[in-house]
Amino acid sequence: MIAGIDHFVLTVRSVEDSCAFYQRVLGLKRLDEPERPTALLFGSQKINLHEVSRTFEPKAKTPTPGSGDFCLVAARPLAEICASLEANGVAIEVGPVDRTGARGTMMSVYFRDPDGNLVEVSDYRE
Repeated sequence: MIAGIDHFVLTVRSVEDSCAFYQRVLGLKRLDEPERPTALLFGSQKINLHEVSRTFEPKAKTPTPGSGDFCLVAARPLAEICASLEANGVAIEVGPVDRTGARGTMMSVYFRDPDGNLVEVSDYRE
């Protein structure tokens, strides 16, 4: 019945800070449209950003910055992701480590965004 994920929402303290972080560190593209949440595009998916003081309806029952925990699939080798994290002063909390994802085995690194969300980036290429 379900084919994939189109988008998910992160509640953030600052849309500007979050966009700057994800653009600089992971190369996501920013999309601003009138009367729509700012979005970060990657592949055929997106992350909608709701600023804590300006959320959109409908929304999560208790939208809270820093409560996200998600995994993104790398389009480049994990070594490049790690180099970008290091170059941007982002501490890797765990990894690279072996994990099992929806598509099988992968290598992952974990780090935090400006709001404290736990971001996992994984590489299925071996």
